[in-house]
Amino acid sequence: MPAQPQLLDQLPPDRLYLDGRWTAPHTTTPIDVENPATGERLGQVAAADPEDVHEAVLAAERAFPAWAALEPGERADHLDALRAAMTDRAADLAELVTAELGTPIRFSRAVQVGLPLRVLESTSALLRDPGFAVPERLGHSLVLRDPVGVVGGITPWNYPLHQAVAKIAGAFAAGCPVVLKPSALTPLSALALAQLADRAGLPPGVLTVVPGSGPVVGEALVRHPGVAMVSFTGSTTAGARVAALAGERLARVALELGGKSASVVLPGADLPRAVRRTVDSCLLNAGQTCTAQTRLLVRHDQYAEAVDLAVAATQRYRPGDPTDPETRLGPLVSADHHRTVTEHIARAVSDGARLAVDGREAPGPDGRGHYCGPTVVVDADPGAAIAQQEVFGPVLTVLSYRDEEEAVRIANGTPYGLAGAVWAADDDTATAVARRLRSGQVDVNGAPFNPVAPFGGYGHSGYGRELGPHGVAEFQQLKAVQLPL
Repeated sequence: MPAQPQLLDQLPPDRLYLDGRWTAPHTTTPIDVENPATGERLGQVAAADPEDVHEAVLAAERAFPAWAALEPGERADHLDALRAAMTDRAADLAELVTAELGTPIRFSRAVQVGLPLRVLESTSALLRDPGFAVPERLGHSLVLRDPVGVVGGITPWNYPLHQAVAKIAGAFAAGCPVVLKPSALTPLSALALAQLADRAGLPPGVLTVVPGSGPVVGEALVRHPGVAMVSFTGSTTAGARVAALAGERLARVALELGGKSASVVLPGADLPRAVRRTVDSCLLNAGQTCTAQTRLLVRHDQYAEAVDLAVAATQRYRPGDPTDPETRLGPLVSADHHRTVTEHIARAVSDGARLAVDGREAPGPDGRGHYCGPTVVVDADPGAAIAQQEVFGPVLTVLSYRDEEEAVRIANGTPYGLAGAVWAADDDTATAVARRLRSGQVDVNGAPFNPVAPFGGYGHSGYGRELGPHGVAEFQQLKAVQLPL
């Protein structure tokens, strides 16, 4: 393993970023951050407490009037400055994410850092569109879009930089300051983001960062009367808790939660390509991706061939050192999460499924770390836990169907509805089935991710949208101004 990431040495281990400055927290108990590839401590960050959250919200409230009053182009200038600062340190940011999360460095460069840069660029372009701030006219009324107010952003550990940027870009564009609570497992990249935002000249209070646990810091943020809206990404269980707490004071909530996405391969589709790309989606970021296509649906007469193709495709994903550019599969984020993933696999076997590939005993490159290899589950019932529950690990379940109706029924047959994919001989056929899937995002024949399209889910995958114009609108409220006739 190489030396510590350069950015780590530049982050104060005993300070919070509040009101445009690095401030000592009220508690002296720090958060230890682990390197999941080694199991060793990577560093420490200061932990916030409810009093720190209160001060952060007050700073955001003070910043709100001036930030909301800026012209869209001026807010775009700030996003551009942040993007430039991140671009200058992109390689260092990628190293930091790889160190705290374990995601392979090649993926960190392209997605963990590359995607937030694209989001900042597209959001800035949206603000510079001449039609962005033009009021809608309905009869004798002007419909205005006002910023909702201070936003509490709570982000997960699996895409720590991207999820932070996805929230702050949309909120900033709408005119809202953000109090950001990153996951306690991966807080370093959020603090690095704050440092770069400060250097880029972001006004004090527009962004504050309060690391800490969900029950202490997260709940204090959700309950705070100065927080007009909570934007949460994480598990469905935690999202339900956030919604309940926010609902007690009628605060707005946007939730991006779990998923159990189906990749439906129709007869006539390019089966080898569809299976390979589904495996790629499933194993991305060691399977720790909410949109991961973890259920592969193929017609019964292609089932055996699809299983063989899936097994072959997993051979490209051997656990390795995440700092090695050739590594495609890094560790899981923690020992606890590793235990959860392997328990899901064990239950699948006890429920009657078979493992065509069993990755539970996959060792790390030097015997350390929280590694789980690719796992392919076959002969499972569509109603079994392994086909219903989000595993959040490198586990693919291959299911069969007899006709299109059954394929759609199985695809829609979980509580989730975040993403999915359809493969067919032609785009029209695939799109027709995509329209029937109860998911917020569906890829047709391998279409790439679009960072300006609305992102969010149905059902237990949450509500509200991020990214692009719909993501900005999430942080706005409508006002109708009635004009004289």
